[in-house]
Amino acid sequence: MPPRWLPISTRSIRWGLDTKLIGFTGGEPFMNPELPEMLDMVLRRGLRALVLTNAMKPMHKCKPQLLELRERYADRLGVRVSIDHYGRAVHEEERGRRSWRPTIEGLKWLVANGFAVSVASRQLSGETEGEIRHGFADLFDELAVPIDPDDPIALTVFPEMDPEADVPEITEACWGILGKSPNDVMCASSRMVVKFKGAKHSSVIACTLLPYDPRFNLGATLSEALRPVALNHPHCAKFCVLGGGACSRG
Repeated sequence: MPPRWLPISTRSIRWGLDTKLIGFTGGEPFMNPELPEMLDMVLRRGLRALVLTNAMKPMHKCKPQLLELRERYADRLGVRVSIDHYGRAVHEEERGRRSWRPTIEGLKWLVANGFAVSVASRQLSGETEGEIRHGFADLFDELAVPIDPDDPIALTVFPEMDPEADVPEITEACWGILGKSPNDVMCASSRMVVKFKGAKHSSVIACTLLPYDPRFNLGATLSEALRPVALNHPHCAKFCVLGGGACSRG
């Protein structure tokens, strides 16, 4: 079963962590009937909230609550819609039959009602990132959706992660070679709070991609999790450092 993702307590502000954004992901976060209440809890404290969703039926059931949140908090509530490809066939191959239409309807509803909307996609088809962005440009034009396909935050194209692939090991020398900083990697500034099914307590995890790897379970509290994270998994190189992926953008 997938873990349940929970918001980080705003006590982190009192610890000087300068928390600005709380993200909700899953699974599908709108499956949790308490999500609208949790979003309100985050937003009324002056933080920003980002929901990662497939924009299908569970989200549609929350339309009244979402409209109320939009009215109160404007664009501090962001919604990132997962569309795995600009074409229906590839998307449904990954998400299942009849998944395309409700997602597109959800995207259009969010845009029509003034939500701060972005899209997350993946390099499933073997196309280059440029080709994928071009395909989404045509889709957004067709739908009359004002999302800039060239903006890496408005349209995030995540690299694929093959656990069997041979990827380079990340060393300290890589930062200078790649022209990047360790601070660019998401785990330098973000943590995920997870309540695993059957567990008595929440866990603080370094990375959304590796919730089941014990090396990335940093303890039960944020204070325990305030320590460096070793980039010792292939996903660290493939997705984050070389691929530039960051799940927390929004």
